[in-house]
Amino acid sequence: MSLTIRRSRPEDVGLILAFIRELAEYERAPDAVVATEDGLAALLFGADPKVFCDIAEWDGQPAGFCLWFYNFSTWRGRHGLYLEDLFVRPEHRGRGIGRKLMALLAKRCVDQGLDRMEWAVLDWNELAIGVYRGVGAEMLDDWRICRLTGEPLRALAATATA
Repeated sequence: MSLTIRRSRPEDVGLILAFIRELAEYERAPDAVVATEDGLAALLFGADPKVFCDIAEWDGQPAGFCLWFYNFSTWRGRHGLYLEDLFVRPEHRGRGIGRKLMALLAKRCVDQGLDRMEWAVLDWNELAIGVYRGVGAEMLDDWRICRLTGEPLRALAATATA
């Protein structure tokens, strides 16, 4: 039994979208996914990608993935890494795959001189929270994620002046 982790390739787009849909199902929001293979292909493998993906395989079979991008802290004056999605298929959980994906992202941060790695987790996801605490993550309970989408986003945009 062996684990390999590799950067995603263009031929992985269907698999990546499948992982995203499986994650959405796990997070109780299966209808929230509107991403498409064409859109993901352009973002991940276009001329100037801004988002990246690593694939975990267990004995050559797709087991999980992480999707990430670079962010920036004005207070620290340095770039960091934002882990957008981390997912391991249920039949592969308990093998340290999620931890290994995170360890490789942490190594990327250290190797590239990035200041920190951040992500969000649903407050009911005790399995993930346990993994994150296990790697030493600090839970920032005093911060809230804010999001503007749909009509409120369009309404605010309409008030902009050049």
